[in-house]
Amino acid sequence: MHTTLTASRRKFLTLAGASAGAFMLGSGNVALAGEAQDQLVEKAKFTIADLATRSEMDQFRSLLAVAKGVVIFPQVLKAGFFVGGAGGSGVLLGKDDVNGWSSPAFYTMGQGSIGLQFGAQVNELVLVVMTEKGLQAIINNQVKLGGDLSAAVGPVGTTLGASTTTNMKVDVFSFAISKGLFIGASVEGSILSSNTDSNESYYGRPVSARQLVIERTISNPQADGLKAELMKVERK
Repeated sequence: MHTTLTASRRKFLTLAGASAGAFMLGSGNVALAGEAQDQLVEKAKFTIADLATRSEMDQFRSLLAVAKGVVIFPQVLKAGFFVGGAGGSGVLLGKDDVNGWSSPAFYTMGQGSIGLQFGAQVNELVLVVMTEKGLQAIINNQVKLGGDLSAAVGPVGTTLGASTTTNMKVDVFSFAISKGLFIGASVEGSILSSNTDSNESYYGRPVSARQLVIERTISNPQADGLKAELMKVERK
């Protein structure tokens, strides 16, 4: 009888431990929900701060001041299993004259090649969206740069004014950093897609890019630092 009780008790404790472990694991997943997105937004803030301090990035600052939006990829990776392929995760923020910068919507880039003029690998990439057409296209659809939208390598230096570059009728200008140096990087052929799973993890409920960037019906205070950094760049 004692043996039976001991065995039963041992079985109960084993099941209880397994249940507790599963509960803790589940709780951990809940606790970690959005953590990757928090880190991505924080890295995006540092990417903007890095670009803003560079003397050769006057054009970047000028364009950002009159832009309709920006897509920030803190890290772009080359995929070995795709010939010439590359990809990364980033955030899209829209801007209007009344409300400033929106909360970030999460995006991925991939299924195309990033042509690097000097054969270097991009570490950080920022797409400055210059037109309302460009912003709406990115929000409404999976969009192909250089196909659905015109894209050009962002100008460097002080030879062009923001009004001049705006009149070029380019939807998106790209600015890329590799190993601490600016490089000319064409993003033609790359595809931007909304990452709805990351949006849900970050905001705690299903939310679309349009709700975040245009309607602005939901926000996350963790992104205030990124929005403040973008505003700071405009004022320089």
